[in-house]
Amino acid sequence: MTFDRTALDASTIDRDYGVPEHEEHRLTLPDGRTLAVAEWGDPTGKPVITFHGTPGSRIGYWTDEPEIWKRFGLRRLSFDRPGYGDSTRLAGRSVADVVPDVIAIADFFGLRRFAISGGSGGGPHVLACTSLIPDRIVRCLSSVTPAPIDAEGVEFLAGMNDGNVREFGAAREGEDVLRPIVEKTRLEMIDALTSGQTDFLGEGYDMPEADRAEMERQQKAAAAHLLTAIAGGVDGWVDDDLAFVKPWGFDVASCRVPIVLAYGREDVLVPAAHGDWLAERVPGATTWIDDDTGHMTTGAQMERELGWLRDG
Repeated sequence: MTFDRTALDASTIDRDYGVPEHEEHRLTLPDGRTLAVAEWGDPTGKPVITFHGTPGSRIGYWTDEPEIWKRFGLRRLSFDRPGYGDSTRLAGRSVADVVPDVIAIADFFGLRRFAISGGSGGGPHVLACTSLIPDRIVRCLSSVTPAPIDAEGVEFLAGMNDGNVREFGAAREGEDVLRPIVEKTRLEMIDALTSGQTDFLGEGYDMPEADRAEMERQQKAAAAHLLTAIAGGVDGWVDDDLAFVKPWGFDVASCRVPIVLAYGREDVLVPAAHGDWLAERVPGATTWIDDDTGHMTTGAQMERELGWLRDG
């Protein structure tokens, strides 16, 4: 099976999936890479740099209310991590390697200090910023965030669904083993998303009822987000997974800004044991733990998160 990226260029995704109005930016970094950034919400609002999951992209919105960031008075800057969407790959990157890209975004937009928010695969990356550039960060929301692969006291794969166990097991074996698995999942995901299926994560990624309900409600938004991420390939996805199974480049005990750790007890992609482990080790972290939710954000959770980011 092959996929023609030109069939899903930015204008097609914007039109077919109802992407809200936003500004697109392309930054040229000192090493020559391109970093794709999208700007949303209130241009005069409090700045928040957001970090997508794995896989994911700069294109992300809330189906029920595309203007939610504007309503909360927030200026959102989202970006494609290297290898996703329109950002150039940085092979061999670590979690901590995201920090210079975040500094580049902040400096480009003239931001001295800003809030950050990231979930799932974005979670370790926001924690890296709180450790390595705490003087730039006002506050940090880290949701459904995995623990490090070598975290003492938590079995990394325990409680994950079969797809995640397969994926991270392959990551431990290296890129040559991981890439074919992720490429197969990518094609399954593209077929599901473009045909309107609500179960779009691929074979083996069975989700609890709470997550299935959110996946159905947010199908169009998820399609725009994920298709933007993977239309050109799986480099970013592969590099994220490889970064998660090696040292992150910082210690979570060194995080030094106000942090919320949010997670649900029903999560089978990042089981709650990961959040519990982080909660014990991230200094001064506030925890929001929902007994009846899983990996996907609900409307009530989104309202709570944006309110907290606004009030910092």
